[in-house]
Amino acid sequence: MDDCLFCKIVRGEMPAHRIWEDERTLAFLDIYPGTAGHALVVPKAHARDLFDLPADDRDAVFATARRVAAGLVAETGAEGINLHQANGKAAGQVIFHFHLHLLPRREGDGLRCPWIPSEGDAGALADLAGRLRDRLAAPD
Repeated sequence: MDDCLFCKIVRGEMPAHRIWEDERTLAFLDIYPGTAGHALVVPKAHARDLFDLPADDRDAVFATARRVAAGLVAETGAEGINLHQANGKAAGQVIFHFHLHLLPRREGDGLRCPWIPSEGDAGALADLAGRLRDRLAAPD
């Protein structure tokens, strides 16, 4: 897409701190980092979100994410990594080009999880699980 920020970065029309690139993916540092070393991995071909992402690009993004995550842990001394990915405005997606956030983590780094866990209703969970099993077992 011509006006997509991440497409412009892929094409070299916008600056970015590039850290890895192959034929299908690009990884670069987030300019609004949640933690030191916060990186993004994007497919080079435009895909709006997870539902628009072809399987080959999905696989390439996750292969790149694994490689970059290992580098981030080694270089930042992180004790762990969070992967974060949002689909749609309601989920917090701001740039509508599929992207995967890699957030190096350390105990006490202050980054908060996007929700506060609380126990779900057992009956509602069982009901939803049954409906989902039926839907997912149905032919496409």
